[in-house]
Amino acid sequence: MSAPAVAQTAPAEPPAQTPQTQPPIVSDQAFGAALPALDDSTPQQTTPIENAPTPQTAAQSAEPAAQAPALPPVSASDDPDLNAPLPPLQGYDVQPQQAAAPAQTEPEIRYATEIDGLKKAGVASAFKDLSALENGKGKAANVAMVRARATEDEALILRLLTSRGYFDAAVTTTLKAAPDNNGPVTAKLVAVPGPLYTFDKISIDANPTQPPDLIRNALPLTQGEPIVADNVLTAEASVSVAMQENGYPFAKVGTRDIALDPTNATGDYSLHVDTGDRSRFGGFRSDGKLAFSPKHVGELTRFSRGDLYDNRKVNDLRDALVATGLFRSVSVEPVATDEKAPDGTSYVDLLVHQQAGPVHTLAAEIGYSTGEGFTATGSWQNRNKFPPEGALIVTSALGTQEQSLTTTLRRSNAKRRDRTAQLSLTASHDIYDSYEAYAAGLSGSISRVSTPLWQKVWTWSYGFNLEASRESNDLNHNASTVWQNYYYLDLPVKYGYDRSNDLLNPTTGYRLSSQTTPQISLSAGGTNVSEIFDASYYHPVGAKLVIALRGRLGTLIGGGLNNVAPSRRLYAGGGGSVRGYGYQALGPVDSSGNPTGGLSLVEASIEARYRVGDIGIVPFIDAGQAYASTTPSFSDLRFGVGIGARLYTNFGPIRIDVATPINRHKGDPIVALYVGIGQSF
Repeated sequence: MSAPAVAQTAPAEPPAQTPQTQPPIVSDQAFGAALPALDDSTPQQTTPIENAPTPQTAAQSAEPAAQAPALPPVSASDDPDLNAPLPPLQGYDVQPQQAAAPAQTEPEIRYATEIDGLKKAGVASAFKDLSALENGKGKAANVAMVRARATEDEALILRLLTSRGYFDAAVTTTLKAAPDNNGPVTAKLVAVPGPLYTFDKISIDANPTQPPDLIRNALPLTQGEPIVADNVLTAEASVSVAMQENGYPFAKVGTRDIALDPTNATGDYSLHVDTGDRSRFGGFRSDGKLAFSPKHVGELTRFSRGDLYDNRKVNDLRDALVATGLFRSVSVEPVATDEKAPDGTSYVDLLVHQQAGPVHTLAAEIGYSTGEGFTATGSWQNRNKFPPEGALIVTSALGTQEQSLTTTLRRSNAKRRDRTAQLSLTASHDIYDSYEAYAAGLSGSISRVSTPLWQKVWTWSYGFNLEASRESNDLNHNASTVWQNYYYLDLPVKYGYDRSNDLLNPTTGYRLSSQTTPQISLSAGGTNVSEIFDASYYHPVGAKLVIALRGRLGTLIGGGLNNVAPSRRLYAGGGGSVRGYGYQALGPVDSSGNPTGGLSLVEASIEARYRVGDIGIVPFIDAGQAYASTTPSFSDLRFGVGIGARLYTNFGPIRIDVATPINRHKGDPIVALYVGIGQSF
């Protein structure tokens, strides 16, 4: 809005006068006669140009053309220069002369800005952010530029005041020079907001809805509330969202009308809404470059055919499609059909626009820890080798103490959302201070697990593991080394409950998990049951510090230590356990001082994770021990203390930890180093 126009009366013009002709003061003849002669000599007969010794004088050229004799014709043969050919064009510089760039001039004047009348209206901060005068930082080339900025700011103030409900606002602008022109020019803008307009009547123009007050309840505008533009836009957006979440996929918010009453400073608000048909979910369609069929799309939904349309469930389906990792781009939109439900509502199909992306992935990871040495892991996978979402994965690990090769067939969202079916074939060789083992196994599982893109509260898994291994506790590899063959069938079941806020870098919440694994010996007979309980807790202290706690209890019930394969016993020590000690170095030992593993364990950790930007410092204390008994005695606990560094990235923190044992025993390292990806817990 602009300030009210003020009518101004222009000064009256003097009455028109009839022009009169006045005689000149000096006549033309008298003026010419008064001029002195240019040459007193008598004009001579003009000679031909080729015989003339000198050019004509100015006086001679000024004579009338009738008195000059005609010149004889001149031919090309009379003048050899005229007969010569023109020089070639490239002999000339035909490039246009480049004009020199004008010199940049620095602002020649400074100015100060004074703004009055905006704080009470609540637009002072917004004006400061958008003001041309403020953005000019008090410098301008001339007064005209200051005037242009002030004019721009005047319009800005009117827009801001109008958006806050001040529809009768006015702004005056003055420019004032400093005394003696020695100081800055002052640009002063004074705003007069006028009365604040409020809503009076609020009406909706729409077809009936179910429930009847759906639109009005979704429009959070009340009588007497100031007419603020942001509030109106937010309220109208709320109507659109509410309609699409309550069975109206094609609802459109139309034009609004606000009739202002200057007498009472009020406005009557009306809104037109095109509701469209009330609808229910129908079937599925797909177009584009398909990653999988519409049938599999239906398996990813959290709704059934006939459920009332809810756009939140459509967005959830789109998120599930993105989480598959199979699309370059994917979108979902409702499509009307002619099919009607028994209650008269319409069925809508969901059209999925698919653009399948690359399905092959190569990945590599390298880590290091004292006691384990280096471990490099690489994998190749085709994420959609067996559609829908049937992946073929080949993983290999090559390390100082571990070598393995695993081939996996995995089907994600197997017949149901979030359910994964997996079958793996593995061959491995492990050599640690406690044992050496060659193993081959076939395993399968059905699971519901979290991923970085889709973290879940409840997770679970169950399955089987059929394994054959050849193991020895004697690492001397001499003639007396005893190797034993073990054949096991494991039936693991695991449950998890996750209330943390992030899978790889939690800063608040907690996690609980329990894993029970019956181990059936197919060679010696008998059954052992392994139970592992884990808990972790994360508590933020301010914006930069997180206190993290972890605990683990484990037990192996059912047989003596010598009846359990070394690779299946419980160990403590190393990264992810008690840092500062070697991997699996804590617990019972044999006569040579080598760890033998135990039937129970206990572990605990506390970390103070301090983060500044993408860098973090993590002091920590770990404690733990493994025991030969099936119940941990909590005696002879070993402690490690250290400090870590974190480099936070998009895929999780890179972790470097340095630790040392507190109650160090013979054979324990002085300092241990651990490098990996992700927090330690």
